Amino acid sequence: MEFEVISVVGLGYIGLPTAAAFAARRKRVIGVDVNPHAVDTINRGAIHIVEPELDMLVHAVVSQGYLRASVTPEPADAFLIAVPTPFTEGHKPDLAYIEAASRAIAPVLKKGDLVVLESTSPVGATEQMARWMADMRPDLSFPQQAGEASDIRVGHCPERVLPGHVIRELVENDRVIGGMTPRCGEAARALYQIFVSGNCILTDARTAEMCKLTENAFRDVNIAFANELSLICEQLDINVWELIRLANRHPRVNILQPGPGVGGHCIAVDPWFIVDAAPDTARLIRTARIVNDDKPRHVLGRIERATTRFKEPVIACLGLSFKADIDDLRESPALDIVRELAERGIARVLVVEPNIGALPPALAGKAELCGLHDAIALADVVAILVDHTPFRRIDPVRLQAKVVIDTRGLLSHG
Repeated sequence: MEFEVISVVGLGYIGLPTAAAFAARRKRVIGVDVNPHAVDTINRGAIHIVEPELDMLVHAVVSQGYLRASVTPEPADAFLIAVPTPFTEGHKPDLAYIEAASRAIAPVLKKGDLVVLESTSPVGATEQMARWMADMRPDLSFPQQAGEASDIRVGHCPERVLPGHVIRELVENDRVIGGMTPRCGEAARALYQIFVSGNCILTDARTAEMCKLTENAFRDVNIAFANELSLICEQLDINVWELIRLANRHPRVNILQPGPGVGGHCIAVDPWFIVDAAPDTARLIRTARIVNDDKPRHVLGRIERATTRFKEPVIACLGLSFKADIDDLRESPALDIVRELAERGIARVLVVEPNIGALPPALAGKAELCGLHDAIALADVVAILVDHTPFRRIDPVRLQAKVVIDTRGLLSHG
């Protein structure tokens, strides 16, 4: 099965690396994004996000002519949709971005094309995407209408990569590929086998959608256990980091590390899709989400109480991103904590985030972006919110005169 031209719609943290991975296999790739800045940056051979090794890869494939970005969709043989899937009020899935992308590519579809939804989605989203495209193109048949004989093949293949390791994991990780029909699944598998060295495992679209949600809900439940344990240990005056190290010496125990909450575009969002689909049944998954969503408020309270010791307190907040050594602020508990501190006006707020060049709009004029050395020197209270590599090198002696709120256990890892 030949794919001469591949289009990737959505050039963010997943779409751009995926586009570059296809282009690195000498496939012509058209990346589509509604953000003109992102399009212009990519067409210069640069990147607008932080991900190790991605800058060199994009520069190479753009220079060689295999990757080009555009603000409007163009004809291709395969389309991958990798756009955000947030939730609305009440944690209801928001498919507006998927709908917009579906309707945007529909006019350029032709018989034989493949459309794959990569966005992490609630169960049934792939079928809904196919219906939106069918509404726009009554001259073409889709799987829900013609089954295996459809003009357009449709499937779902969720990403399952770790930020900071995306380039390697895109290639090496197994992929779960769900087709709306077996023929659709085979076509999608042929597409991904262009660059994936891991196994490409076929299933139906609904199972593939649920698989990704299940993976992230599993992580969320286990993180919630660690976060709840940290609250209990705080009440009982026990060092949770030492406790977990000791408990994990049991051959069948592997407790994760607690933190200030859970962030990112997957774990903090996806379990709600399961809860929305089965609200009376997903009791454990819902509770885990509540535990993790409450943790930032607890950390905020600890920081606020610490500032009462000082007449004109200064808080150094170390980290804004949702995990270490990336610039991704999506659903970040650290950002939520810092934003609330800044809005309350209880102290001067210094922010240390080595992976960004300017504060996000929510903090503009309310907090100060600062270097690590200066922030620690000026601070009365130091809140370690993200375990960025530079923070791991802090000399504990420099913190002896400070009140330290260590949500990542950096000072407890011996």
